[in-house]
Amino acid sequence: MSTSTNRSPAALLFITRSTTFALSWFLLLLPSLSLAAQKPLAQLQQEFIDLRFGLFIHFNMPTFSTDDWPDPQMPAAAFNPTRLDCRQWAEAAKSAHMAYGCLTAKHHSGFCIWDTQSTDYNVMNSPLKRDVVKEYVEAFRAAGLKVMMYYSVLDTHHDLRRGHVTTRHIALVKQQITELFSNYGEISALFIDGWESPWARISYDEIPFEDIYRLIKSLQPNCLVMDLNASKYPATALFYGDIKSYEQNAGESIDRQANRLASMACLPVNKQWFWKEEYPSSPVKSAKTIIDANLVPLNRAYCNFILNVAPNRQGLIDSNALALLKEIGEGWKPEGKMPILEEPEAPIISPNIAKFKPANSSWSWDTQISDFGNDDDFKTYWESNVHVKEPWYAVDLVTEQPFNLIVLSVPRKGIREYRLQYFAEGTWKDLLAAANDKLVKIHRLDRVWGSRVRVLFPDNGIQPAISELGVYNERR
Repeated sequence: MSTSTNRSPAALLFITRSTTFALSWFLLLLPSLSLAAQKPLAQLQQEFIDLRFGLFIHFNMPTFSTDDWPDPQMPAAAFNPTRLDCRQWAEAAKSAHMAYGCLTAKHHSGFCIWDTQSTDYNVMNSPLKRDVVKEYVEAFRAAGLKVMMYYSVLDTHHDLRRGHVTTRHIALVKQQITELFSNYGEISALFIDGWESPWARISYDEIPFEDIYRLIKSLQPNCLVMDLNASKYPATALFYGDIKSYEQNAGESIDRQANRLASMACLPVNKQWFWKEEYPSSPVKSAKTIIDANLVPLNRAYCNFILNVAPNRQGLIDSNALALLKEIGEGWKPEGKMPILEEPEAPIISPNIAKFKPANSSWSWDTQISDFGNDDDFKTYWESNVHVKEPWYAVDLVTEQPFNLIVLSVPRKGIREYRLQYFAEGTWKDLLAAANDKLVKIHRLDRVWGSRVRVLFPDNGIQPAISELGVYNERR
């Protein structure tokens, strides 16, 4: 059959204009189409833990260095995997009955392994000159595996670090996130590193978490966002992420008996995350350790387990690691879906406007004064003196401003009854009274304007304490 496409210049112009017009309307409809397809967060969390087991792939500039944090000026020419084959990675994951992969698109040293327009420090300026992210997503999808990404906010090459963040850095992060979520199809989850972590300490204020979170959701509403920050925040509520994330190699551990939040725990099969020269001949963790000490008990705790296996400098997984993954697959198979989680409170993603503001209280113990109740450290706390009959704690927001979310975190159970008030128009006004025995007490309210927030405790014989009083103006 003839498929001749000979057309007059006028006809071609009409087709071009018509196509452009239709495309313009389609692009205008995209946001509404995305919103229509958005799943409830609880459903996405359940789907995530149902995946059970995945492959973490640390492969980036540190692969070609002796250190996981290499010289930030290490040249792009150093990135030179001569036999890169992402299909091998996917088949290795399948052999262990893994359900997804997660690739380090950018690690702390700032090198991008995709075709980015945001910086020259990327894979297209390396000897490889191939888009590794593209090859990864294509290989894993072809193998029936879901695709996730790791992205580091900390970026030592571009001097994006604590105390040095500029508007240019924020624009860089937004551009890179936009590229990753616009050019590579569906991304099921993004693992973010370097925000509020002990090893980076870039605050959620320096690079505004809520802005980035909402950018991701605007591009892909069904993408889960998780930040490797579990060591800082209470284990019973979601702060700055949709999934509670635990980096076991950094000493973060989940409560395997009490956890009831959708969670993720990660661990490298070797001592470190990126490949090292001794890895082909050095022992890897045993299949029994992976299955019996990690995978099975973590799954029972509503926790998805992701095992890191680092490709070598050729771009391939070493034979000893391949053998381990196959052995895991012989000893473990997924057993259907996980038990249904209780629907949690929505994650807290907004800036805490009470953080570091002047605080005051009724008489407290000498070493647990009011300053510890809003110091952004959940391990310290304000504690009332035992002789005070009706204790109170207050934070001065300095200026009158709007807020609609108050989070009261306490260091121990038993602190149940309390009242919340705010100061406006020269007087204290009641917000609510509660009887809540949770360690993290989350109150979403109608928006009010006030300059101070206060917690009042009754005379009930209980000595109250506050780890953190958080006040937020949440976008809704």
